[in-house]
Amino acid sequence: MISINKLSVSFTGNTLFDDISFIIRDKDRIGLTGKNGAGKSTLLKILAGIQEPDAGTIVLTHGHEIGYLPQEMIPDSTQTILDETLTAFSKTNALEKEVEELTRQLSERTDYESETYHQLIDRLTEANERFHLIGGSDRMGMAEKVLLGLGFKRSDFGRSITEFSSGWQMRVELAKILLKRPEVMLLDEPTNHLDIESISWLEEFLQTYPGAVVLVSHDRKFLDHVTTRTIEITMGRIEDYNVPYSEYVIQRAERRQVQQAAYDNQQKEIENIERFIERFRYKATKARQAQSRIKMLEKMDRIEVDETDNSSIAFRFPPAPHCGKIVIRAQDIGKAYGEKRVFSHFDFTLEKGEKVALVGRNGEGKSTFSKIVMGEILDYEGKLEIGAGVRTGYFAQNQAALLDGNKSVFETIDDIAVGEVRTRIRNILGCFLFSGEDIEKKVKVLSGGEKGRLALAKLLLEPVNLLVLDEPTNHLDMRSKDILKMALLQYNGSLIVVSHDRDFLEGLTTKTYEFRDGKVKPHIGDVSAFLADRKMERLQELERSRQETGNSGKSEPVPVKAVSPQAAVPKPGSAQDRELRKQQEREVRKIKTAIGKLETEISELETQLAEMDKAFIAEPARCTVENCNKYEEIKRLAAHKTDEWAELQEQLEAAGKDLENPA
Repeated sequence: MISINKLSVSFTGNTLFDDISFIIRDKDRIGLTGKNGAGKSTLLKILAGIQEPDAGTIVLTHGHEIGYLPQEMIPDSTQTILDETLTAFSKTNALEKEVEELTRQLSERTDYESETYHQLIDRLTEANERFHLIGGSDRMGMAEKVLLGLGFKRSDFGRSITEFSSGWQMRVELAKILLKRPEVMLLDEPTNHLDIESISWLEEFLQTYPGAVVLVSHDRKFLDHVTTRTIEITMGRIEDYNVPYSEYVIQRAERRQVQQAAYDNQQKEIENIERFIERFRYKATKARQAQSRIKMLEKMDRIEVDETDNSSIAFRFPPAPHCGKIVIRAQDIGKAYGEKRVFSHFDFTLEKGEKVALVGRNGEGKSTFSKIVMGEILDYEGKLEIGAGVRTGYFAQNQAALLDGNKSVFETIDDIAVGEVRTRIRNILGCFLFSGEDIEKKVKVLSGGEKGRLALAKLLLEPVNLLVLDEPTNHLDMRSKDILKMALLQYNGSLIVVSHDRDFLEGLTTKTYEFRDGKVKPHIGDVSAFLADRKMERLQELERSRQETGNSGKSEPVPVKAVSPQAAVPKPGSAQDRELRKQQEREVRKIKTAIGKLETEISELETQLAEMDKAFIAEPARCTVENCNKYEEIKRLAAHKTDEWAELQEQLEAAGKDLENPA
């Protein structure tokens, strides 16, 4: 269908593609992946005919149409949502007019036996068949189905597109492309402006789509559910595998292991041959064998190990400062903008160290509630209390857009850094892949991913015990998202995160709040539990399941006998006094033994966590849901045993005082 031959593209001396070739076949489902700046969007623009390559050719089968959804665009329509969506049927409308015109011509003709009359009949028959084949008789039904699937309400259909945010306008553009049904669909980050339910609907639509689909996405689950082929752009070349993304990652690692083993074996062989040549090349009796081995080396096909770009962000959030047990308590919170009611009667409590997710369709109030928590919105209903000692870090949904484009990367951090952290600005920026000349770049020339990384870097400037993150993964590549997720799993403060990225949320939070139709409903568990609950519509099963598994790994506290303060105090030196002191000494030894055992267990658990930290940072792909859940379970067990240890220390201190002051 599309043949890409020896394509090369460079920007300001940097090579994006170097002599790459591949074919897009009928009904292909291709996930185009790679780190930020690798050239994914550029390749889509070239395939769409918007941008020309430096070298190479692209051959498209004649008559095939390409539909292209850019990552960002500014629609200029003033029509209603439905009318703008129906413009997708321009070809269908033209075909309908052709049918009407041919029908009119036939009705006016009387030369029924002429050749031209029969030609008109053939043209009308063909036009009618094409019209019904593309569903021309059900345009309104198709448009409504797609709009509802992408999250619009029927009451939205008659509203002007200008009343909606850019994200909702992008949904209309996506709807138009889906309805045009082109032979090849190119989608650049189509999930960026969708909520979880709309993403699920789009997955189902694309799974049964009759044409080819090439999409750029950093949503691993979306790629796995939609695509059957993965093309990664890395180091100026492509790697092409006929499997979804997660399987590709496994196969790529296995391929490199095989390559490395073959390379190592060949290097040993080369070393042995060179040693023989060096030893015998000047001896007459061995000269012929030496020359033979020299020719052998010259003819040898050298094995190469695929070079990979392993650069990635690497950071951890500073330890959270101490604060009270209750971080946020909200009672009967509500918010309306004029006559539009966003949500009402929301009761919310966030405890120290708790991590929760806010999910729901765009416009239902997730970002609004985040802004209420941050004090950016003050005219809300109800009561909100922030706990004692709470210090907050905030990543707004448009955080990258709020950066001053005229400042350099270094100035962006330097202008707000205070105290000792100013001496570490270059180190912090280095953790987010800004080094050398990069830190002097103006913010306005940065890519979306680079701006997102810079905005995240600002969160490290001071320790906080509450993070409020609104869509923090937009524009981040998969490796960066994995490392951010790991940093949040290790973070010992509280977290409120708004996200539609299921893979990112999975295993990260323990409670999910769904904003829907003006109400907020809590769901116990992470996003997977929420999605299961939405399908089952039985929250009780999820809560019961969590109760059955939530207490695993907890050990019973060591029983320690308490000495009643009302007990009669025996005389010093008496038999009763000696017996009491022996009993107290036994209790002290028992407590010390229990403390020693706990310290060993805690040390072992902390060692496991440290080893997992290193493994995840060295190889982010290992941060699977199973491994993250295991990490979180070990972390919870370590915290539980630390609490037991602290309680026993208090008991030991009290018992020690009793021994020192028996009377």
